[in-house]
Amino acid sequence: MFKILTLNNISPVGLEHFPRVSYEVASEITHPDAILLRSFNMHGMDVLPSVKAVGRAGAGVNNIPVDRMSAAGIPVFNAPGANANAVKELVIAGMLMAARNLTQGWSFARSLQGEDSQIHREVEAGKKQFVGFELPGKTLGVVGLGAIGVQVANGALALGMNVIGFDPGITVQRAWEMSSQVRQALSMEELLASADFISFHVPLVDETRDMINAERLKLARENVIILNFSRSGVVDDAAVVDAIDAGRIYAYVCDFPSNLLKDHQRVITLPHLGASTQQAEENCAVMVVEQVRDFLENGNIRNSVNFPELLMPRDDSGFRIAIANANVPNMLGQISTGLADAGLNIIDMLNKSRADLAFTLVDVDEQPSAECLAQIAGIDGVLNVRAL
Repeated sequence: MFKILTLNNISPVGLEHFPRVSYEVASEITHPDAILLRSFNMHGMDVLPSVKAVGRAGAGVNNIPVDRMSAAGIPVFNAPGANANAVKELVIAGMLMAARNLTQGWSFARSLQGEDSQIHREVEAGKKQFVGFELPGKTLGVVGLGAIGVQVANGALALGMNVIGFDPGITVQRAWEMSSQVRQALSMEELLASADFISFHVPLVDETRDMINAERLKLARENVIILNFSRSGVVDDAAVVDAIDAGRIYAYVCDFPSNLLKDHQRVITLPHLGASTQQAEENCAVMVVEQVRDFLENGNIRNSVNFPELLMPRDDSGFRIAIANANVPNMLGQISTGLADAGLNIIDMLNKSRADLAFTLVDVDEQPSAECLAQIAGIDGVLNVRAL
């Protein structure tokens, strides 16, 4: 029986993918085999030795101590792309709200008082202050061309916009999904000089912190609109507000309110609504549950942020061993020797690495003993071992 600890409310549609005959799922559970969460902050949490996997029902993993999980040999899974359509729709809504001054117009309309005839006169007199512009022919710059960025780029093209994208690490899969009409920017500076709107879709890491800052804003087109539905910290909010106040930036739309932003006339802040749709929550839950289940039952790794992609077919003729290890020389040789010493014959074996980490799956002809597993666990660089 596998035990799953949930730290947030996870969509029941996803949790139903855990068979009740072999899984126990609860928000309070002892010795869990895996942890599922959404926005819960795990950084101050002691993770029990029983934990073998962490699954985030969403894309970002800033609330998870990934380095600590890696050191313990625990894969951290996420659900990239499961919420892509939800975020794409919000980006398009953000562009429309900013371009047509919708929030300012709504505030004006809600403030009107008096008889209907008076309100109608004030509307006709006041509407000219909210004149905006249309999206067709404008250029959207998309920073980060993962699952969400690609959908945003394709969606903007469908609205008649021009699109330029910047992502030095774009994958072949995402490139296939993206329209050939999206023009490639070779640098952030090139994108800034070309775009009327700039939308960010990158994780918050050291390399992406303050990607838009005071220096880069000097290179941007006048009256550009900045959109950040990625992560707080990717955009230097103070620098953007200063540029708006100086008349260089038209508007800023983001998902991360603060005292600096929430009352500014040219800033639209939303309460982190990027993935807040029923469909996105269900999609994320289903995706991460299936990944965690496949790892617990078969050792396969899909969409881990810290360990390599690893998929090895399995049949009923062998017994599988899953090994998380450091990516160091002669690891496979030592593992093979340990299995040979135990009298086990290797049926199949797969090892993949990612930076300093690696993962090894081995199918053997007999059930490995506790002594055999302990011998492998004692190899320098092995982080954890389990028989499946």
